[in-house]
Amino acid sequence: MALLQPLVHYSLHFLAPGLLAYLFFRPRWQRAWLIMVATMLVDLDHLLADPIFDPGRCSIGFHPLHSYPAIGVYVLLLFWPKTRIVATGLLFHMLTDYQDCFW
Repeated sequence: MALLQPLVHYSLHFLAPGLLAYLFFRPRWQRAWLIMVATMLVDLDHLLADPIFDPGRCSIGFHPLHSYPAIGVYVLLLFWPKTRIVATGLLFHMLTDYQDCFW
């Protein structure tokens, strides 16, 4: 069980964006996948926490870029075509981190 959580977490962070990119941004799916993986830079806000990594902590609502207001901004970014891929990556990242709250 201890190995299952990180396996699911990182699969969702790396493989699922590839599937989303292929399904929703097919003409440019490889570029979309790379952009969505790059949205993992949102995890830089973990550097502000003490300790930086706590496997038992729920990131959603704790870190600034994982806050509910930030997630609201990510939802708004869906409405502009130029930011839609980034928004999709950020929101899926939040969903992935949210599922960690239940482990």
